[in-house]
Parts: sequence; structure tokens; C-alpha cells
Amino acid sequence: MEKENNIAFSSAATTRVRQRRRSNEVIPEPIKANGGTLLVDDRNKYKSMWIRTYSTVWMIGGFALTVYMGHLYITAMVVVIQIFMARELFNLLRKAHEDKHLPGFRLLNWHFFFTAMLFVYGRLLSQPLINSVTPDKFLYQFFSSLIKYQMAICYFLYIAGFMWFILTLKKNMYKYQFRQYAWTHMILIVVFTQSSFTVANIFEGIFWFLLPASLIVINDIFAYIVGFFFGKTPLIKLSPKKTWEGFIGASVTTMISAFLLANILGRFQWLTCPRKDLSTGWLQCDPGPLFKPEYYTLPGWIHQLFPWKEISILPVQWHALCLGLFASIIAPFGGFFASGFKRAFKIKDFGDSIPGHGGITDRMDCQMVMAVFAYIYHQSFIVRQGISVEMILDQILTNLTFEEQQTLLLKLGQILQERLGA
Repeated sequence: MEKENNIAFSSAATTRVRQRRRSNEVIPEPIKANGGTLLVDDRNKYKSMWIRTYSTVWMIGGFALTVYMGHLYITAMVVVIQIFMARELFNLLRKAHEDKHLPGFRLLNWHFFFTAMLFVYGRLLSQPLINSVTPDKFLYQFFSSLIKYQMAICYFLYIAGFMWFILTLKKNMYKYQFRQYAWTHMILIVVFTQSSFTVANIFEGIFWFLLPASLIVINDIFAYIVGFFFGKTPLIKLSPKKTWEGFIGASVTTMISAFLLANILGRFQWLTCPRKDLSTGWLQCDPGPLFKPEYYTLPGWIHQLFPWKEISILPVQWHALCLGLFASIIAPFGGFFASGFKRAFKIKDFGDSIPGHGGITDRMDCQMVMAVFAYIYHQSFIVRQGISVEMILDQILTNLTFEEQQTLLLKLGQILQERLGA
């Protein structure tokens, strides 16, 4: 009896010691994984800088080539980025042990992903597709019918995935499966919300995609460079390597770049013209008042020092300052959100596909915020509101059959003849 009491006492003591040890253990902060020291104090900063620079040059080169090739290739690039982002985010909450007991469960995630892709891009690209196939009567009727029932097709594909999910539920795995189901839908909302605005910007004119995206890249580069050499004051705890010096230096550089870059990009019609179909040729159009230069005479004391008597400014450059201000002040909070998200999951990066940068998602955090703002700004302050001839034609071509269009043409002709006769 005494021996049993001793054993019980010793086991209780051991348990208390273990609990005390656990309570005294310091959980490693993700700040260490993310780098707890400022860049200016980092001993390996030059090595990481060269790796990061090498990757950046390749990314900018590939991006520039894609932009040069035109609207469709840029859209294809956005799709590829979406797939990589979804892959990184799907893997974030994956558990290998559970997945072994759920064969085919990963395919369900991708089923929902491609269903969402069909829905979003089907609605975004329906009108350009119709405009592309209008000369061919068979293709026009085929795609018109497909677009008409596109929403129903996507809905039944989603329902099929929903039923698939219910039928694969397994005992003792319910919590994991429902967590994955909710996580998948959150990914679809995050990824496709921003990408739909991005693609809409592309077809409004490459200018409205390229300028905002470039401003985010410029802001990110100069925040890194200024923080690398001069950063001393931490900016936010969520992202320990960000400094006030880098934030302010990047903001000033981004604002200046926005004003100058808008002047350069705004002079190329193939960048400013909206794309109405899915062809790949270069565009020519009336640039509109935003892209026509206005000339300002400089004060006398300025052209005494410099050879210029006047300067030309595109009206769109004033709008570019608003985009630059947002890219400098607001868009970085997308990066802070991503940093907090990574700290919550105790990871350094979302992936390792880009040396020195992490994953694709790590590069797209601020771009997602910026793309949405650029579209809303363009629709609110740039696009002229009201009904235009092009809008009416788009509705006719999309919603009326070929026979209905012929009937409309005959009736319109009769009405016009009556008015001319009167």
C-alpha cells in the first residue's frame, strides 16, 4: 500500500514538473522565422540582396515581355499566377496523415477552383468572345448559347462538387474535411475577387493594369533598398524588417514615379486603347482627352536655368498621383495582413517558388489590394457614365439571337424611314 502511494506521489510530482516545464517553455515567435533583425543590422543582408535582385530582374523581364505580347498573354499570366497562389494556399492547411485516408479529396479543391474560374472568366470574357466570333454564323450561335447557359452550367458543376464532398465525409475526419471545405471557399473568394478586377483592368486598356502593378513593384523595391541602407526605426510589429525610413522613402519615390511613368505609358496607343475582342494585334484608337497632352508655360526664372520654356502634361498624370498615393500608403497594408497571416500559421513564406522572395502569394499581397482600387477608381472617376452606342450594341449582340437582330434591324430601318419621310 505504501509502495503504491509512493508511486502515485512520484507520478503526480512528475506530472507537475512536466506541466511546470511546459509553462516555462517559450514558444518560438514567428518573428524569428520571419527575421527579427532590421535589414541594416543583418549580417547576411548582401547575400540575400543579390539573390533577391537576381530573381527580381528575371521577374521584371518576364513581366515586360508578357505585357509587350498583349492583352491575351497578360490574362494568361494572371491565370497562371492564380493557379500557383491557389496551390500554395491549399497546401497551407494540408495534413499528409489525413489526406492518406481521403483519396481524391485534393481533386475536390481543384474542382471548385476551376468551376469558379469558368464562372468568373466566362462572365468577364463573354463580350470579347462574342465580338471575336461574330463574322462566323455557326460559332456565333454556338458561343451565344453557351454564354446564355454559362451560369447554369457553373451552378450544376458546383452542386456536383458539393455532393461529392458530402459523399466523401468519413467518421473521425469530419472536422478536418469541413475545415478544408471552408478554407477552399475562402481561397476562391480572395483569389478570384482580385483577379476579376485585374482582368477587367487589362481589357479597359493595358495602361490601367500596367501602371498600378508597376507602382506596387516600385514601392516594394525602394522600400527594400531604403530600408536596407538607412532603416533604423521599426514600422510595424507584424513585419519586423519594415522601417519608417523605407516606408517614407518608397512613398516619395512611388509618387514621383507615378507622375513620370503615366506620361511615358500614356503616349502609346496600344497601351491606352481598350480591347473589345480576343484578337492579339496591336490597337489604334482615339486616345481621348485623358491622353492628349496639355502644354504649360514655365516661369521666366526656370527657363533661364534650364532650356525648357514649356512642358507637356497628360491629364491622366493627375489621376496617376492618386494611384501612387494609394500604392504608397494603403496597398502596403495588404503586405502587413499577409505578414500577420503568416505569423498566425508560424511560417516564413507562403512558398519557395521565387528565390529570395518566397512564394507567388508573397509577391501578390499588395497587388490584390491595388488591382481592386484601380478598377473602382477607373469606373468611378475615369469612365464616362451613361448609355453609349457601344453599350447598346454589346447588349444586342449578347442577348439577341441572329434572327432577332435581323428583325430589330428591319424595324429600326422602318422607324428611321418614317421619321425621314415626316
